[in-house]
Amino acid sequence: MTQPKFSPGDLVHHLKYDYRGVVVDVDPEFAGSEEWYEHMAKSRPPKDQPWYHVLVDGADHRTYVAERHLEPDESGQQIDHPELGRFFNRFDGRRYLRVKH
Repeated sequence: MTQPKFSPGDLVHHLKYDYRGVVVDVDPEFAGSEEWYEHMAKSRPPKDQPWYHVLVDGADHRTYVAERHLEPDESGQQIDHPELGRFFNRFDGRRYLRVKH
């Protein structure tokens, strides 16, 4: 099993669809259904590599993305997503954090 490159709070950029987002969860390998994979994963990314749950910037949906389609987003720009506060409560200029009070 491959060690994930990203962790929750990391800003990412989708190489194929050119959107930015923030990782909210990591699956060490594909955890979706076979039907979803056949319908949605057109490029057939490897199932035995990490997959990420990502909040999409400027949208109100999440995506499920194979690691090979992501790169770090170095823009330093915050993400605009209605669910952001469910997962994080602070942005340090590079990544999102969940700070317990």
